[in-house]
Amino acid sequence: MDLKKVVQEIAKNSGGLENIQTVNHCATRLRIELNDESKYDRERLEEIEGVKGVFFTNGQLQLIFGSGLVQQVYNAYNAEFGNETVQGSEEVKKTKGNAAQRFVKMLSDIFVPIIPAIVAGGLLMGINNILTAKDIFFAGQSLIEAFPAIDGLANMVNIFANAPFVFLPVLIAFSATKRFGGNPYLGAALGMIMVHPDILNAYAVSNNPGIEIPVWNIFGLSISKIGYQGTVLPIVVMSFVLATIEKKLRKITPIYLDNLTTPLLSIFITAFLTFAVTGPILREAGNYLTLGLSWLYNSLGFIGAGIFGGVYAPIVITGMHHSFIAVETSLLADMTNTGGSFIFPIASMSNAAQGGAVLAVLFFTKNPKLKSLASASGISALLGITEPAMFGVNLRLKYPFYAALIGSAVSSAWLGFNHVLAIALGAAGLPGFLSIPYQKWFVFGIGLVLSIVISFVMTGYFYKTKDVENEK
Repeated sequence: MDLKKVVQEIAKNSGGLENIQTVNHCATRLRIELNDESKYDRERLEEIEGVKGVFFTNGQLQLIFGSGLVQQVYNAYNAEFGNETVQGSEEVKKTKGNAAQRFVKMLSDIFVPIIPAIVAGGLLMGINNILTAKDIFFAGQSLIEAFPAIDGLANMVNIFANAPFVFLPVLIAFSATKRFGGNPYLGAALGMIMVHPDILNAYAVSNNPGIEIPVWNIFGLSISKIGYQGTVLPIVVMSFVLATIEKKLRKITPIYLDNLTTPLLSIFITAFLTFAVTGPILREAGNYLTLGLSWLYNSLGFIGAGIFGGVYAPIVITGMHHSFIAVETSLLADMTNTGGSFIFPIASMSNAAQGGAVLAVLFFTKNPKLKSLASASGISALLGITEPAMFGVNLRLKYPFYAALIGSAVSSAWLGFNHVLAIALGAAGLPGFLSIPYQKWFVFGIGLVLSIVISFVMTGYFYKTKDVENEK
């Protein structure tokens, strides 16, 4: 593939370089913000080599390339044209769309960059579970009990797995402060303050309700010394506060004092407000949000799970699924009360369903180009990357997408009926076993089979009863 030609065609058919505001990417999509949305040529963009789908949402032109290739295209674009606009600048913040779309895009901008770190930690956590859980390979024994020589390896993997979650506020604060136009390193410093080892660990408080909480006594004001491990909402909001204070100070501070006083005052004011005022309120709000979602899921049971599974793929189309990362992180951080995340297992069912539908297209179609696209994107979907399958095949043909929704709804209801929750994040699909307690592996496996088979069979039914590839 001639990547230079690809990016030149992208620029040309996006209305020219003068129409392109910024170019970013996520795991599978090249995301282009345009000055004039009416100037891009969708049909020409879809004909570019490597492009598996084109759509416009959340104020962005998004081109589906798939995992790995999108990074190469992004690098080629930067090498050819440069990409100087900094995320968080005044230009980027003028996001088009309604309030909900702007909010979702904000969350996406914050959490998408840190997904690799969270997924790596989640998968390592799954490996640690395999090493330490009893009865998987030996009756009454774990692997490290059967083979004591690997005990050190298990401890090492456990530390590697926990690190991204222990220092999650640092990751989020860095990304969020950058998104809000502040200095990301000041954001990282704020995150470090929020999980400083001299402050009582938030997990210790949730696991021991009666624990004595130390305080700072300042002019008669008692401020609790509790950290923010595993929290999301306080970090995002206070990163916004930090960025706002920093930008205001830089406008009014004399140049000769700016590099000294602006960082000092920004960090001190924001950190003080975090512990003294806003942090405790936002922590409680975040706790109520996660507990409320868990209560809703548990109250509706398998019916709620089925509904969520049926609408998960349409939510992915809008990009709103990125907002789930914040909720999942909170659910996993408070597993004592929540039991884990119900979102990840359902996402796995949805991804597997998209893969099953695409594999059915591969089986039934006579179109060589469609076969080629379906073979690669189907396997990708089963492994957790669904955009090439969803946008490149299923949505184009409509009926395979409907079949996948049915498969996802039924399999998600099955998981809800059996109370399957994830204890870590990872790749949502066949590798999802690593994020599920081993006691639920069999049930989870049945769910994957249901999802794939139902989607495959329903797609086959539509091929027999509808003109799938020609019907508009």
